Amino acid sequence: MEDIELICKQCGKKPDEIQEYIDAAVQEGCTPDEYVFMQEGTLNRQTGLFYCTKCYIQIGMPLGTA
Repeated sequence: MEDIELICKQCGKKPDEIQEYIDAAVQEGCTPDEYVFMQEGTLNRQTGLFYCTKCYIQIGMPLGTA
């Protein structure tokens, strides 16, 4: 994983502040940041921005980059 700070573009929370990523990381045996880096489809790997599920739904589930 690159040295990029991961943060939800909408709510400003980091993966370790979002329960869905905490829970998924525990199941996968990794950190919340590692889980988002490996599994989050809205993640922009250049900027570290992504949309958590709650925010992604709130903004209308657009296609494209964060």
